[in-house]
Amino acid sequence: MAFRVNQQLRDDIWDYRFKSEAAEDENVLKLAPSVPRDRGATALNLVQQAADIFNDMENKARETEARAQSICESLTGMLKIAELQRDASERARREVVNELNGKLQEVAKALQQAQSRLTIAEDRAVAAEFRAQSAEVQLHKANRELAAVEEAIRTRLL
Repeated sequence: MAFRVNQQLRDDIWDYRFKSEAAEDENVLKLAPSVPRDRGATALNLVQQAADIFNDMENKARETEARAQSICESLTGMLKIAELQRDASERARREVVNELNGKLQEVAKALQQAQSRLTIAEDRAVAAEFRAQSAEVQLHKANRELAAVEEAIRTRLL
């Protein structure tokens, strides 16, 4: 950017110095007749104005660059903060997933234990039912034997 400004300034000075007299008269501000024309002073004044403009442009360019640098640094900081937040949320998500996986495994284990206890209880209930049926058969047998003993006692005693 500075090169283009310098080149433009050189071109303008070149054009100013080597224009034809007619073209020069068109572009030059005519002063009151009481003021003598001093081309050297005018050229020096124009160079000074160009230098001032150039300095102003450089200052504005520096300010713009400084603002851009400041914005870049600010955005870089914000990006780092966002990355830290992303990493923290990713860690938290992993912790939650791990915790839920652990709880899920505990629940699955508890379910297996409950199913095992239920199967054992069912087996015990079936065994108890068989024992009850066996006891009932023995009870009927004992009742028949008791009835036979009673009948025998009655027939002998009576």
